[in-house]
Order: sequence, then structure tokens, then C-alpha cells
Amino acid sequence: MVKDPIRAYQQSQKSTLTPREVEAMAFTKASVMLEEARTKPDDKTAFSQALRFNHLLWTIIQADITEPANTLPPELKANIMSLSLFVDRQTTASLRSGDVGELEVLISINRNLAAGLRATPEQQSTAG
Repeated sequence: MVKDPIRAYQQSQKSTLTPREVEAMAFTKASVMLEEARTKPDDKTAFSQALRFNHLLWTIIQADITEPANTLPPELKANIMSLSLFVDRQTTASLRSGDVGELEVLISINRNLAAGLRATPEQQSTAG
């Protein structure tokens, strides 16, 4: 018998998720953390942790798109890199200022990317 059924369920979910779903979950987690930090302006620890998680996520994205094995089209890689550099600047500015109002743009970017990653190819072709 499994000692921790929740952990077992989480492990089985991880093994059945596509890379797109995993990426969507990561962007969703980052946006949720940022949203929580925005709603608790006096909690500097939550603010810092949310921004640091977001920075780590985007650093991983940057590393992935610069890998020679990455098969994304060059134009898409360039667009992602441009967006990630903007996110870096916005994250640094937010950390420096401590202003929770500056989190909104990061929340919006992460939510939109998560939604796009969750969309099926049919949904994406009808949206454009």
C-alpha cells in the first residue's frame, strides 16, 4: 500500500504530462506566486521568492533555446529570447523597487504563455 497517495498521484501525473503541459504548469506556478505576492504587499519574502522563481524559470527558458538541439525555428527563438530579456529587466526593476504594482506585466506574460501552451493546434489556428 502506498504511504502517501497524494505524492503517488503527483508522480504519476508528472510521468504522463507532455513537455508543453509541464511548461504551462511552470508558467502558471510563476504567475500564481507573483499574484499572491502582489496581493500581500507587506510580505517581502513572498515578493522576493516569487520574483526569484520567475527569474529561474526564464533563465531555464533562455538556456533551452540556446541549446543546439533545440528545434524551434530561429525566428521563434529570437522572439522568445527578446521576451526573456524584457522579463529579466522587469524582474530586476521589481526587485530593486519593491513595488508590487510592477508585477502585473510579469503575471500577464506568464498567464498568456501558459494559455498558449495549453491550447491545441486547432485552437491556435482559429485564434490567429
